[in-house]
Amino acid sequence: MRWNLGVAGAASLLLAHSAAVELTIGDAASTKAAAGTIAYGLMKYYTGNNTGDTPGNLPDPYFWWEAGAMFGTLIDYWALTGDATYNNVTSQALLHQASGTRDFMPANQTRTEGNDDQGFWAMAAMSAAENNFPNPPSDQPQWLALAQAVFNQYASRWDESTCGGGLRWQIFQFNNGFNYKNTISNGCFFNLAARLARFTGNETYADWATKIFAWEESVGLITPQYDIYDGVTIKDGSCNDTDRIQWSYNHGIFIHGAAVMHNVTGGAALWTQRVQGILKSTQNLFYNNSTGVVFEQFCEMRGFCDNDQRSFKGYLTRWLAGTAQMVSDTFDPIQKMLQASAAAAARACSGSPAENLFRGLPGTACGFRWDQPFDGSTGVGEQMNALSAVMYTLVSRATTTVTAESGGTSKGDPGGGAQGPGGGGLPSQILLPIPLRERVAAGFLTAGFVFGVIGGSAFVML
Repeated sequence: MRWNLGVAGAASLLLAHSAAVELTIGDAASTKAAAGTIAYGLMKYYTGNNTGDTPGNLPDPYFWWEAGAMFGTLIDYWALTGDATYNNVTSQALLHQASGTRDFMPANQTRTEGNDDQGFWAMAAMSAAENNFPNPPSDQPQWLALAQAVFNQYASRWDESTCGGGLRWQIFQFNNGFNYKNTISNGCFFNLAARLARFTGNETYADWATKIFAWEESVGLITPQYDIYDGVTIKDGSCNDTDRIQWSYNHGIFIHGAAVMHNVTGGAALWTQRVQGILKSTQNLFYNNSTGVVFEQFCEMRGFCDNDQRSFKGYLTRWLAGTAQMVSDTFDPIQKMLQASAAAAARACSGSPAENLFRGLPGTACGFRWDQPFDGSTGVGEQMNALSAVMYTLVSRATTTVTAESGGTSKGDPGGGAQGPGGGGLPSQILLPIPLRERVAAGFLTAGFVFGVIGGSAFVML
């Protein structure tokens, strides 16, 4: 039974007109009320449902991918709290941005869209399928089908002409960054593949997840110590120019995908090692033992995180919570990190900046840093980080997201993605509909299973 905040939550928001966000760790009602207050402030930044605006878009200075991340957060918010207040606007945003081509390649973004941008919207759709978020009307694209379409397009863009594989950051040659293969783009592919393997039971997805992780290791983007670097620049055909900055969301997206693969494989030793290794690296880099909070180690303490970077640690908390659900041995250490961060994040949600900076309830604007009271920094990232920190403490050891065999109702389309601007040239059958339980010795990825290299004629249409 879902706890309904629609009425009770709205009333509590009106009563809490001047108080800071109050949170009692371990008290579900307190946590849901705190999350509701923070979510209210977050959605005051959203303008896509205003007359004349575009559903799914955030206003400047926020990029399109962050809107996809926000709606993914709101899907989890509904699943954890039962508050359906934002369900309709979330569905509207996802379906509008899925576009007529049903692949998150909308006309208003296609010219500048990167693989990572598309991935955050696809992962939101995957979360909708996994949480049994209300399904769209039958004539609209379905959540699972959208995730499959993006997976298929990713597979078609896998580029073995340089670095032995990997996705490039950009989809089209004319965009800056086409010569960069970055971890977050490949992390989106990996995370999506692992989750599709679990949801559908199809081995092809699991094979791709294994392949992507191995590629990250082969080019040194994931080290034996589970440092995870940002990406490699292709220079004169070589892939030795590595950007060694480490961001929290790269660790998060890979630990969650590895945890899902641990679940898919029944606890295979290699995936167990990877989960534990990334968790240890994450704790060393992004968790401050003295303050007890998650932080963005590269830029937060120096005060130069940009708009994008100020949202990264929220995704880390999301994926840590998902990891705790998939790998029971990680639940206690991750809960310790999440609970300490949630308490600190709630304390930092005590700001009352000018209305043009924050339109939520007075005294509930969330700052960026959690090792101090409200630091004066406001925005979508700051509010979304705090919402994630608070609400993911509600994750239970006993429950996990659904699959097609355990109650998932979202309809799929294994061959989707071919009709969009990012899907031209897809092989006629990327996905072989054979479940994991029916393993075939011959395998599904053979030498003949080769995808078009990025930059081919399929991408010249613009």
